[in-house]
Amino acid sequence: MTPYRRDTKRPRRGRTRLFLTAFALLAAGLGLTPLDATPASAAPNLISNPGLETLDAQGEFPECFEKSGWGDNDFTYTVTDDAHAGARALRIDLTRRTDGDRKAMMLENECAPKVTEGHQYDLSLWYKSTSPDVAMTLFRHDKTAGWVFWADLNTLPQSGTYARTEVRTPVVPANTDQITWGAALYGVGSLTTDDYAMTDATVVPEPPVDPCEGKGPECKGEWTVQTAPSPVRAIHSVLLHTGKVLLIAGSGNDRDAFAAGTFKSSVFDPVTGKYTDIPTPEDFFCAGHVQLPDGRVLVVGGNKDYASADGTVGYKGLKTSYVFEPRLNKYVKVNDMLAGHWYPSATAMGNGDVVSLGGLGEDAAGTVVNEHFSFAQNKWLPMGEAKQAWSFWGLYPAMILLQDGRLFYSGSHTFGIGLPGTGASVYDYEKGTITDVPGLRKKDERDQSASLLLPPAQDQKVLTAGGGNHTVSPDAHRLVDLIDMKAASPEYVAGPDLPQGKYKDGTFQKGAEGKVYLSAVILPDGKVLETGGALHTYREDPVFEASMYDPATNKFEPGLATDPVPRTYHSSSTLLPDGRVLSVGDNPGDGSFEQRVSLYKPPYFFKGPRPKITSVVSQNWAYGSAQRITVDKPVVKASLIRPAAVTHSSDPNQRLVDLPMTVDGNTIDLSLTSNPNLAPPGWYMLSVVDAKGVPSVSKWVRIGPQGQVAAERVQSYADELAAPHPPGHQGKGKGKGKSVKMPEGYDGCDHAYGKVSTCVPWKFPKKVPVAERCEWLKSKGYGVLDVRRDRHGLDRNKDGKACGKGDFRERRS
Repeated sequence: MTPYRRDTKRPRRGRTRLFLTAFALLAAGLGLTPLDATPASAAPNLISNPGLETLDAQGEFPECFEKSGWGDNDFTYTVTDDAHAGARALRIDLTRRTDGDRKAMMLENECAPKVTEGHQYDLSLWYKSTSPDVAMTLFRHDKTAGWVFWADLNTLPQSGTYARTEVRTPVVPANTDQITWGAALYGVGSLTTDDYAMTDATVVPEPPVDPCEGKGPECKGEWTVQTAPSPVRAIHSVLLHTGKVLLIAGSGNDRDAFAAGTFKSSVFDPVTGKYTDIPTPEDFFCAGHVQLPDGRVLVVGGNKDYASADGTVGYKGLKTSYVFEPRLNKYVKVNDMLAGHWYPSATAMGNGDVVSLGGLGEDAAGTVVNEHFSFAQNKWLPMGEAKQAWSFWGLYPAMILLQDGRLFYSGSHTFGIGLPGTGASVYDYEKGTITDVPGLRKKDERDQSASLLLPPAQDQKVLTAGGGNHTVSPDAHRLVDLIDMKAASPEYVAGPDLPQGKYKDGTFQKGAEGKVYLSAVILPDGKVLETGGALHTYREDPVFEASMYDPATNKFEPGLATDPVPRTYHSSSTLLPDGRVLSVGDNPGDGSFEQRVSLYKPPYFFKGPRPKITSVVSQNWAYGSAQRITVDKPVVKASLIRPAAVTHSSDPNQRLVDLPMTVDGNTIDLSLTSNPNLAPPGWYMLSVVDAKGVPSVSKWVRIGPQGQVAAERVQSYADELAAPHPPGHQGKGKGKGKSVKMPEGYDGCDHAYGKVSTCVPWKFPKKVPVAERCEWLKSKGYGVLDVRRDRHGLDRNKDGKACGKGDFRERRS
């Protein structure tokens, strides 16, 4: 059978749908007693032909529904009498699948249900399936952009008899007038659906609140400065799952302290205001850090030695590494890394491991050695197990984990100009490929800009704001760039400029003047607080300004209350479990250090009573599960926020994960994603938000059992960008200023064929057609190869063997 390709009506959307549904799905209904099977309200059903009883004019398919999907798979659609109710249901059979999915969804015309901005809707259907690979997915019609993906909803547990699934949508965004949704089958098996329902779940809205035009805290929020200063020069701040904050100074950018071997850390309790000094074994000044799945904090490298006074020798990186134990308030040494690292990144991966890149080595040169910490083994992996691309990523490169397991280098870094190329790239750590991503403006002026994965993480959108480089331009800029990493060919686009503030003398910023050293903090209401910063990258001229960015509207709300303490170089801001934001640090060019601590209450603190999470059934959450909570009043959304580990305007692990809800009064089932790449395992802050945008105080939950990993998949845009350049293109070998020579057989290899060590070219020569790839490989000495994933089409007869007898092109005499 010739594989059916998706109809030409929506070719791009079909590709995106699998990308969005197959491995980034939000699961519900696993392992819990079902909620009441009847709809929560008597609101009318908004679905046309909900029972699939009326057929189209040809009498072949249910009216107002369509066949959709994409990919290389064999399938059939059948209108069957095996119905939940009435005479008809719709069955999809998938008998062979290389990739793609098949769906039953409402047509994108007048059949698509109309919706109201600001409302939420309960979606339900009855189904049975022989495959666990079934999901609900949701699209919306934007009055400007047309039909666009909106959200992944719940995965549906395999069921041999009819079962009902229901989930509540997020709040309908502005500019949306219709939605379409349905069930997708993305694994071999069958799916039968019937009796679709969609009801408006919105509580009768309260009278609209007048927009803030005053100067009170309900509009601007409120800053307070703690009476007791921090006992340490807090260059790093890490929120622990105890609710306390680990403040790391090391030598605190103080040469005298370094010479005396005086290294400091302290744990701050935001509830009591007390500090606990922590013995600090080495100089963690400008180390990397990240939370591990069990709540310990991995500290990566640090400062081996300061730069020489004459500038001929730079800072040197430590190769030692420690883990901070919150239970013991103690640092515990782990094995050394492969190389030294000063200013390294540290990114939590979907399996609980940590990948660390960049920084300066023990010889003060830029290190090209990747480090890989195995959580299961509690150690840094040796060379040969830690994958190497031999590329120099700069200092504190912002490396954000994407939902398919690859890393996005946003272009934010510390010191110097941007890296060669476009300034941003996607790095496939497993395969060693680096693909440039275009569009970042002023890529050489992104020193200590702020980059973050915007809420919710499921949207896969990244914001990069501000930055500078005094060797290129005297002033920091106010540019904000946005990128949708789910797009077929992602590229940065211009966002709204950063709002401008005042200088210490009260004068206003003007023209293109912006900020470097700014902080960006995700809040539990889904907005982003932007605060602090300075005009110059050489640590002068603090800017007093704070604003609120709303990802839903792509706008900044300027004019928030400003931190009365300047926050420039070596400052950081951290969300606390109660919804406040802690800001510490300031290290201007005169060598002084600001040790006052500020706490900010966002405007939601002053908008009435906060909802409460009254119970959480379990504190340990498995991927793909539904977790039951109770609340004291109606709420419109719930989320998880990963605790911060921030320094130098950088926390690449910061993220908010949306939790679709199934609601029965004050009892709510929350659907946790089945993809650990969206929410790497560890402790998270759980919060709910009411209709006024007021969040609850957070509860701590731990997600992801050790060793659970996301399924492999490839983003649809990968082959549509410019060809990936080989690893090592940015490398400086061992600090000697020479290009890195790649190990034989590693550069550009696809290891999905033969043994793990087998190197099939990642990209075949252009002169070799697909049908002749096996002949080309044979001429190079390759034989028959086992297939784990046939990306190159080498297993033409689908027998699990690449370049076997039946895979060569037939030759005609």
